[in-house]
Amino acid sequence: MGRIMNFAILLSGGIGTRISSDIPKQYVCVGERMIVTFALESLMRSDCADAVYIVAEHEWRESILSDVREAGVDADKICGFADPGRVRQESILNGMQGIIDELKNSGMETGDDDTVLIHDAARPMLSGRMIEECYAALPGHDGVMPVLPMKDTVYMSDDGRSVSGLLDRSRVFAGQAPELFYFKPYYEAVRRLMPDKILKVNGASEPAVMVGMDIVMIPGDEGNFKITTDVDMERFRELMEGRE
Repeated sequence: MGRIMNFAILLSGGIGTRISSDIPKQYVCVGERMIVTFALESLMRSDCADAVYIVAEHEWRESILSDVREAGVDADKICGFADPGRVRQESILNGMQGIIDELKNSGMETGDDDTVLIHDAARPMLSGRMIEECYAALPGHDGVMPVLPMKDTVYMSDDGRSVSGLLDRSRVFAGQAPELFYFKPYYEAVRRLMPDKILKVNGASEPAVMVGMDIVMIPGDEGNFKITTDVDMERFRELMEGRE
């Protein structure tokens, strides 16, 4: 029996249209590091992830590797890069296909117990503890998703202008990354969305839920926020300045 491999895919191909920046937000420097490097460092230092695959445009790949090395992190876990897709979920598929192709070139293939962890470069506050909790929760399930409970009252609107109904917030959760899955069934679930359905998928767990995979929820981390707007960027800068 071969060794179980835990792969990680870091999505770093977005543009970030809601950020006031001439370059994609994940490549903005905060302190002496690009934002992408913060999450990448957590993945590289974790004993849970064996190999990291990065989805990024060609023009940024050497910068990523250089920034990781300057941060004093061993880049040996980085096993390759993949091109961004039209949407986030297609980027995930490209990353998984890259892993499969890399293994084939080495005369190997994914095993039934191999896993894939999906994370976003725009969530730089990924902790080693969160990574460990995802892996600890996986046995007995098909996947793991950290979630946060809804604090505000949640309403529905049929026309986007007036309130149509009220949702039971005790049954509504906000999903976070990283999300962890067994590689083979998740890959097949995502492939089934091609070529057009994949364009309508938002969260990484959505394809798994669509095919009936068992995705267990674990408590998320409010500090593991996603940088989406200028307000988020300022919050992250202030947190890093506070650490210094």
